[in-house]
Amino acid sequence: MRRVILFVVLCIAGLSALAQQPKVKEQETSNAEKFSDRSGSLIQKEFIEVGQLKKCELKVIHYTDLISTQKTSALKFEYEYKSSYTSDTKAAVLDADEIDGLIKSIKLIQEKIYPSNPPNYTEVSFKSRSGFEAGCFSSKNNWSAYMKLEKFDSNSFVFMDKEDLIKLLSLLEQAKSLLK
Repeated sequence: MRRVILFVVLCIAGLSALAQQPKVKEQETSNAEKFSDRSGSLIQKEFIEVGQLKKCELKVIHYTDLISTQKTSALKFEYEYKSSYTSDTKAAVLDADEIDGLIKSIKLIQEKIYPSNPPNYTEVSFKSRSGFEAGCFSSKNNWSAYMKLEKFDSNSFVFMDKEDLIKLLSLLEQAKSLLK
């Protein structure tokens, strides 16, 4: 009988410990992806090619719920990661209302960050709802720019130089005009 009671007490203690553990953070999702994943809807997705930067394709997506006629748009980044062992497509979606923030961030990097010369290792980054990240970091008095398409995936980096940032700005401006 003591064994049964001890077993029950240990089970209850174990369940209570599991209940107190913090939950794993859910995958971050853009508003456009949430719109697209709604149940009870018939979603049409129209993909418009914007351009390519360092093997990363930029596409505007127009989502339409054919039942309710609601619409939304977003910008999709797709990058084909290849190694000697595997190949995988990395992707990120930015909502239309996040594009201006990314454009402003890149302009600030070009105008204020790149001319600076920090004495210590420094990182500057823009982050979107979906986990997309763009920014730069200094190393040995030199700035390097990057985009990271998937938050928890080190293989989703796209590294850029100063000229690539100029091209990215141009592509973002083109995409912005297509989002309306």
